[in-house]
Amino acid sequence: MDELLDAIVTDESPSQISDMLKDILFAKAAERVDSFKPVAANSVFGDDEISAEVDAEFDAEGEE
Repeated sequence: MDELLDAIVTDESPSQISDMLKDILFAKAAERVDSFKPVAANSVFGDDEISAEVDAEFDAEGEE
């Protein structure tokens, strides 16, 4: 995130700043998708114990 702020402050080209923003958003989206994979697998294969752990972890992330 600091790299993005530095690029904005130093007047980098708008296309470079846009690319940085896209990279950050894609990385965050990939983290979210990875966190939902166990939930999706559990809904298909039915493991309630793992589902409860993932739900608790997701709830904790939402409070930050």
